Amino acid sequence: MNLMKHTVKAACPHDCPDACGVLITVQDGRATRIQGDPEHPVTRGFLCAKVAKYLDRVYSPERVLFPMRRVAVKGPRAAELRSAGQPMAAVPTSANQVWQRISWDEALNTIASRLRSVAGEFGSEAILPYSYGGTLGTLNGGSMDRRFFHRLGASQLDRTICSAAGEAGMISVLGAKLGTEPEQFRHSRYIIAWASNIHANNVHLWPYIVEAQRNGAKLVVIDPYRTRTAQCADWYLPINPGTDAALALGMMHVIIGENLHDAGYVSKYTFGFEQLREKVKEYPPERVARWTGIAADDIRQLAREYATTRPSVIRLNYGVQRSERGGMATRTVAMLPCLIGSWQEVGGGFQMSLSGAADLNTAALKRPDLMKTALGREARTLNMVELGRVLNTVNDPPVKALFVYNSNPAAVCPNHDEVVRGLMRPDLFTVVHEQFFTDTTDYADIVLPATTFFEHKDLQKAYGHYYLQVSNPAIEPLGECRSNVELFRALAVRLGFTEPCFSESVDKMIDLALESHDPWMGGMTRDRLEQGHVRLNFNRQVAGDRGQVELRSSEQPGSAVPARSGADSSAFLPFAHGEFRTPSGKAEFYSANLLPLGLDPVAEFTPPSESRHGDCHLPLELLARKADNFLNTTFTNLPAVQAMEEPGILEISADDAQPREILDGDRVRVYNHRGEILLKARVDGKVQPGVVSATLNWAKMTPGFQSINSLTSEKLTDMGNSATFYSVLVEVEKIPGQ
Repeated sequence: MNLMKHTVKAACPHDCPDACGVLITVQDGRATRIQGDPEHPVTRGFLCAKVAKYLDRVYSPERVLFPMRRVAVKGPRAAELRSAGQPMAAVPTSANQVWQRISWDEALNTIASRLRSVAGEFGSEAILPYSYGGTLGTLNGGSMDRRFFHRLGASQLDRTICSAAGEAGMISVLGAKLGTEPEQFRHSRYIIAWASNIHANNVHLWPYIVEAQRNGAKLVVIDPYRTRTAQCADWYLPINPGTDAALALGMMHVIIGENLHDAGYVSKYTFGFEQLREKVKEYPPERVARWTGIAADDIRQLAREYATTRPSVIRLNYGVQRSERGGMATRTVAMLPCLIGSWQEVGGGFQMSLSGAADLNTAALKRPDLMKTALGREARTLNMVELGRVLNTVNDPPVKALFVYNSNPAAVCPNHDEVVRGLMRPDLFTVVHEQFFTDTTDYADIVLPATTFFEHKDLQKAYGHYYLQVSNPAIEPLGECRSNVELFRALAVRLGFTEPCFSESVDKMIDLALESHDPWMGGMTRDRLEQGHVRLNFNRQVAGDRGQVELRSSEQPGSAVPARSGADSSAFLPFAHGEFRTPSGKAEFYSANLLPLGLDPVAEFTPPSESRHGDCHLPLELLARKADNFLNTTFTNLPAVQAMEEPGILEISADDAQPREILDGDRVRVYNHRGEILLKARVDGKVQPGVVSATLNWAKMTPGFQSINSLTSEKLTDMGNSATFYSVLVEVEKIPGQ
């Protein structure tokens, strides 16, 4: 490492669409500054409030710096037994009575021995890896770890907890995870932020929206919670949770009924329009209003403005798909730009995920073929959403070893009480690779120290823009921290795996990832990316004399569209000429692939079973929200970030508080048949009547180690088998004597 002062180009790997380019200043081997890369077209020189404080995370006294072995019973006792003010890893065993520092050799030998023992007695599928979006780095998110568990013959994990339902709904219409690039939003004239808190969770899109508003654009926010973004909207439409499909169908009822759709685009580039025309007749605004809570006249106005103010764009986020019918909700919203032809315009279209553009060679990274070496077949798959059930019910074989990395399931999993009951099993051997002592480490037998992105190299793609980056390491790993790549490489050696893939260097794996037949990946090399961001190659050509922006790409979606005055001539419009990646090659208003799922092949709205319109009978719908300033449960433990949040609050409307004799500041009990949690009431205007809201936090940072996920269920979505965090009914009561 260079000990002089220098600047390193890296990329933020956290679960955010922005995937920011960052510059890390290093002085004498220590990082001294982090800033947004001013040359990155989306980052544009600034960072979110969380990552701007990243030095606090890297150099936190709470970092896990050495391998640790549990010497006490499992459970959240570390916070109680720990000496006040001392870093966890520095507290000797006699003081904290929970953890004992061990060497990497001892840790690796112990893990290898236990995994061999479990596989020998119960079969290798009794071992379950558990990971998700703790890093979205291509290598540390899924490469050597997958090779290791595939070669071991462990159970596979269905990683669906966050986005799979929405992606399935989107793909059912478009065939790919593509959409409007953020730079185009400045040219929009009508922007719908649908369940998308852009101001808090997608901050690098926000300046483009502000620019559009200054140029006369209208920002409409559809959300059951009055978010920061809603407070900045020109028009805010509060919607009942889980009713988004009904609203989209009601809009299409108006658009088609009043001939506001683009008949030419629909005729050339869509499939199933006549079936859609018949279906939306069932959803007049008056009927939709009863479900959504949005007035029929407002539904008509929204539909007319969206269809006639051009260009118009929808930014949809994943909150929509966290209800029981989340796949269908996403599907119906994704139909809207196809119906009005807004894909043809710079600043039009739709954005949810753009991650389908960078077609990396993930098979070479993950090596699923290694399962045949271990088992002669594919290993079984267990759904991560159902961890409580998986750990507590009889399986064949039962899960006897759990290896957690890039995730904090004791906090983020639904049905928290059942998850904890499973993690407490004395016969379950649990390893956690982590940067901090999280809720999940409270149940671990072995805790291993993990690097931050300052300390390892990775390849970074994005789901909110079209740039690839290499994230270069800025400093040496602190303490004895190891990256995911190096951890699983070392375990492969301990278990005697001799395949050459386990000795491949990080640079070799990046090279493999970039070996793609996709023409959009043309020209991508590690050498180029190490120097900075590189946009995907959409083969842009500007036509000469007709005001056209030619954006064609062989064998891939492209575009040739009229260039509005002042529009970016390099803009990428993926579906301007159709070329959808569906079975029909068109936007599918009718999808036969939905029939085996028992779903309407066009679209439908069915109220979630656990909702005020469903079969359950508790009176209040709970939004188990993510905090604005945390990232799921990442950053939750940092004092500088904690200061930006007020956890432990239940937001409730005055209409719901008054009959329960609840006043602002009262302690309340929130409960259903799955569990309960004690919170402080906040009676204000951010939720509408019938809806309450609370945010996710670490259980160990709350009195009584409580979690909002004690109230959520393991019920899966209609498509994609995702979690239904927003289909939850509760009751609230004031705690006597408070």
